[in-house]
Amino acid sequence: MASDTKVTIYYGPLAWFESQIAKKQPDSLLELVFERDEATRLVTHVVEGQEASVPEALKRQPEHLAAESSDYASLNEHVITNFAGLVRSISPGHLYLQNPPAHVHAQLARAFTTKVKRYDYPAVTRETLVRFRDGFERHLVGQAAVKDSLLAALYPLTTARRTKPVVLMLYGPSGVGKIETAQFVNGLLGGTLLRKQFSMFHSDKFASYLFGGGHSEPSFARDLLDRESGVILIDEFDKANSVFHSAFYQLFDGGVFEDKNYSVQLGPSLIICTSNYGSEKEIREALGEALYSRFDALIRFVPLSKDEIRQVIDRLVDARFEGLRPDEQAHLDSGGIKAKLYPLADHDGNVRKLGKLVDEVISLLLVRAVLGQAELIATNGSD
Repeated sequence: MASDTKVTIYYGPLAWFESQIAKKQPDSLLELVFERDEATRLVTHVVEGQEASVPEALKRQPEHLAAESSDYASLNEHVITNFAGLVRSISPGHLYLQNPPAHVHAQLARAFTTKVKRYDYPAVTRETLVRFRDGFERHLVGQAAVKDSLLAALYPLTTARRTKPVVLMLYGPSGVGKIETAQFVNGLLGGTLLRKQFSMFHSDKFASYLFGGGHSEPSFARDLLDRESGVILIDEFDKANSVFHSAFYQLFDGGVFEDKNYSVQLGPSLIICTSNYGSEKEIREALGEALYSRFDALIRFVPLSKDEIRQVIDRLVDARFEGLRPDEQAHLDSGGIKAKLYPLADHDGNVRKLGKLVDEVISLLLVRAVLGQAELIATNGSD
C-alpha cells in the first residue's frame, strides 16, 4: 500500500542536521521504536465481550520524525533490513534521516517520495591561500620550502573544475610540524578536524572499520559522513598494514569511499596523510606504485636547525606564560627558563617533546615556589 510519508535524507554533520530540522521539532525515531518494542512485550488481559485496547505507542503517527547518524547502531539488524516496513508501520508525515546506511537509503527511495540534501563543506578559496601564505611563518617554525609546495598543491581546490579531493603526503621525522600544518589549514577553513591515527589499528577491527562490518560497528565511511571539516587527516599512514592499501584507491582517485554499509562522496576536499618516511623512494617502495601514484603531491618536512629549535622554545615558553595567572607569572623568569632549555637545540628537534618538557619545567618551578611559600608560612606561624 502506498504511503504519504515524505522522506528527506541529510548527508553531513550533526550540528547542521539539527539546524535543518530544528523548526520541525520532530520526535525521535529511536525513542519511538523503543516505546513500540516495550508495548509489544506487554501482556494484555481481555475481558470477554470487551474490545482489546491498543497501546498508545503503537497508535502514534508523528507528523515529524527524525533519526541521527548514531541512532542506527542501536537498532537491531532485522529493523535495518526492513527499515521501509518500520516506516510504513509508523506512517509519519515527514521522516528526516542523517547519514543512513546505503541500503536504508535505497529502501526508502523505492517506497517513498525521497529528497536528498548534502552539507556544503568548507572549501579552499584564493583568500584561503593568501591567509595560509601570510600566516604560515607565525604558525610554524622553519619548513620554508613546505609553504610554497603546499600553496601549489592547494591551488587546484580553488578552481570550479575540481570535483575530487587533493591528496597529499606530508613526510619526514616526527615532531617537526606535519600535524600542526594540517591543523593550520583546517583552522583557516573551520570545523572540527577529522583525524584518524592509523597506528592505533593493528587487528581484525581495522578490516571491519575500513571495509564495513555490522551496522553497529565503528566505520571510516560513517566518520567521513559525520565530519564537519573539509580537511581529512590520516595520521601515521605508514603504520597501516599494506593489505589495507587497496581500500584507498577509489577514495584517492575520485573521492568516493564505499564499504559494506555506507557510500561517501567527498567532492573537492583535502586529504592529508602523514608519515615518517625519509624519501620519496622509500614511500614508493613501501606503498607500491598503485597507491604512490595516487598522491597529488609528496611534501617533505626536514629536521629543524639549532636556531629554529630555539625559536620553538621561545614560542612555547611565551605561549605557556600567557596561559598563567599573574601570581604564577610572578614566580617565574621566562628568560631564565628559555636559557635553561636552549641546550636542547643540540639534540632534540621534536616539537611535541619540547612542549611537554616546557610544561614540566614550568610546573616544577611553580610547585617549588608554592611549597616554599607554604613552608615559610608554617615557620612564621610556629614562631
